[in-house]
Amino acid sequence: MTTKATKIDLFSFKTPQMRAFHLAWLAFFVSFFAWFAVAPLMPVIRGEFKLSPDQIANINIAAVGITILVRMAIGPLCDKFGPRLTYVWLLTLGAIPVIGIAFSTSYEVFLIFRLAIGAIGASFVITQFHTSMMFAPNVVGTANATVGGWGNAGGGVTQTVMPLILAALVSMGINQSLGWRMSMIVPGVMMLIVAVLYWKLTQDAPEGNFKDLRARGIAIDSGKKGGWAVFRQAMANYRVWMLAITYGACFGVELFIHGVAASYYVSRFQLTLEGAGIAAGSFGLLALFARALGGIASDKFAKFGGLDARTLLLFVLMVGEGVGLLLFSTADSVTLALTWMLAFGLFTHMACGATYALVPFLDRKALGGVTGIIGAGGNIGAVGAGFLLKWVGSVPGSLFALGWIVLGCSLCAVAVRFSPSHKASEQTLYDEAVAQRERLTINGGIAATG
Repeated sequence: MTTKATKIDLFSFKTPQMRAFHLAWLAFFVSFFAWFAVAPLMPVIRGEFKLSPDQIANINIAAVGITILVRMAIGPLCDKFGPRLTYVWLLTLGAIPVIGIAFSTSYEVFLIFRLAIGAIGASFVITQFHTSMMFAPNVVGTANATVGGWGNAGGGVTQTVMPLILAALVSMGINQSLGWRMSMIVPGVMMLIVAVLYWKLTQDAPEGNFKDLRARGIAIDSGKKGGWAVFRQAMANYRVWMLAITYGACFGVELFIHGVAASYYVSRFQLTLEGAGIAAGSFGLLALFARALGGIASDKFAKFGGLDARTLLLFVLMVGEGVGLLLFSTADSVTLALTWMLAFGLFTHMACGATYALVPFLDRKALGGVTGIIGAGGNIGAVGAGFLLKWVGSVPGSLFALGWIVLGCSLCAVAVRFSPSHKASEQTLYDEAVAQRERLTINGGIAATG
């Protein structure tokens, strides 16, 4: 029987585990690209609809608000229907508002579409669920962080690419009003293409799809009950809520920066739309390696210190994020702003990776619920940051306050504790995965020399 992968063969597409790995990050990449595709175009859209600062704040909140509910629902749906089918439907339905926003004629219509687009942010939960199903304890932290990071990079790429698409259309003689609308067709089409690839090339678990496995009477690692029973079980675990808070303080900040960075660089430092897109995009592109680095570090620390080492690492990373935010909020030049943004961004992305390196170990029989609740915590943090901006009235002031909030939330990481029996059970699974990997390595060496 096919089992969870004990190593990541990065350049392989042969096994179901690696196909899920590559399709999961690709699906999350195009989802994140589409989710924030409109953000770098906001300076143009703001002028067309004559948006007030309060209306812009409402749009930023709408972009991440609905994701809270959808992320909570999507985890149990993964348990019930499997990540493959759940992802296909989310990508297909999510493309509708992405393309639909191009037909907005007023602030109210734009706000509704922006709210609906936020649902595709739940793609992250499916991505993390799928790789958690496919990879063994010794590499699952690295796998989760890598696919999450590469997917998150879509938020950085879209900040740079969407203004360039708009500029290309304008250079062809198309006016900006029509140009930004045509630009939004691109991410919608990308989502539909990846939906087809996900349907054709992936399966739910190493052994096959959930529907077929249940029909054969095979127990599924994420839980036998599926659906809302798993969600209720996850809700009863205090560790889930502690990590939901920490994720709100790292991923929530990340989403907040994606929503305001381009406009911030335009208004505060008078950069052009393309220049602000590049500056804002550099923050998102950190996800290409930084989130994975957080997961890799967590797996390495666990080798020597177990689950307690994973929580300690998360605490340290969040402290670095909080300090970096405080410094970024006081930057009075583009150079300093970019320097401190990249510094705190590094800690932020690594903290996101370290958080989800812990997720698979909280409750293996309620994985969908655990993943969904903690993922929703990230969006609750982003919504909270949006309301903080409305209350404070300025981005620098909001960033300064967020720095102190993150430092306070870092204590939730060290509040996550595991019983001796839980740690012993997870250590056994970890050791078994390492032993299996060594056996495969030895057998592979014998086959190569035989």
